[in-house]
Amino acid sequence: MSTSAVSDVNPSNTRVGWIGTGVMGRSMCGHILKAGYTVTVFNRTLSKAQPLLDIGAKLADSPAAVAAQSDVVFTIVGYPSDVRHVLLDSVAGALSGLRPGGVLVDMTTSEPSLAVEIFDAAKAKNCHSIDAPVSGGDRGAKNGALAIFAGGEESVVSRLGPIFSLMGKVNYMGSPGKGQFAKLGNQITIATTMVGLVEGMVYAHKSGLDVELFLNAISTGAAGSKSLELYGSRILKRDFAAGFYVNHFVKDLGICLKECQSMGLALPGLALAQQLYLSLKAHGEGDLGTQALILALERLNNVTLPTL
Repeated sequence: MSTSAVSDVNPSNTRVGWIGTGVMGRSMCGHILKAGYTVTVFNRTLSKAQPLLDIGAKLADSPAAVAAQSDVVFTIVGYPSDVRHVLLDSVAGALSGLRPGGVLVDMTTSEPSLAVEIFDAAKAKNCHSIDAPVSGGDRGAKNGALAIFAGGEESVVSRLGPIFSLMGKVNYMGSPGKGQFAKLGNQITIATTMVGLVEGMVYAHKSGLDVELFLNAISTGAAGSKSLELYGSRILKRDFAAGFYVNHFVKDLGICLKECQSMGLALPGLALAQQLYLSLKAHGEGDLGTQALILALERLNNVTLPTL
């Protein structure tokens, strides 16, 4: 796919690569496969890629091998160090295998400075790079209803619209790195909202209210939120399966705090939320979902909410 051809992205002329087939990536990539695109995948743990192989994806043995068979390569992995390795490693990285005119799209929540570095490295090879982290959790990924925050060349983001639309709604945020900045702002908003949600639930329980009735009552008022919608009933059912891992949220909030320090910005709510989530990790609960924040508040107050 040449740069000029990107404007007509469709399954007949655009080969897609996908690196990272975890909780989010597997569903996101599945939508692209079901739309008829030829997709080549790589994941360190083969079993996590198997559902995609079962519906027609091809398997590559390295990120570079994925890129060699692709026009657009999407990545959604765990940490900035993983992003750097799968994209920029001189031997195995996707950029080393990408043809001129190819596009890298990193959907991992990562560091804005790394997004700029990847953009510059891609440009030096006559390729393109977009930072496009997402929000919406496992349900948003399964339903193709994610919010996508894109940074980089607006023309390239626009040309990739047919693929982005399979996963959700793309929002162009500005120059390279701005997608990451937007996602970090999103995480700051979610973090403090989650603290408010679980504090409200503990308060309702301690005051003798039926917590389920309480959540139903506030959901249609000003306290209603996406966090309540997605996680309220899961918390009451003690369903802490990860739609988004505590470990990854701690990583995200750490990046937020680092950026705040660089900006000279004081966000005490963010710092408190990060400490509460870090306490979950210290208790060995890093592989639970972010709704497990209730456990930290229960421990602080020596209470346990009743299970539905």
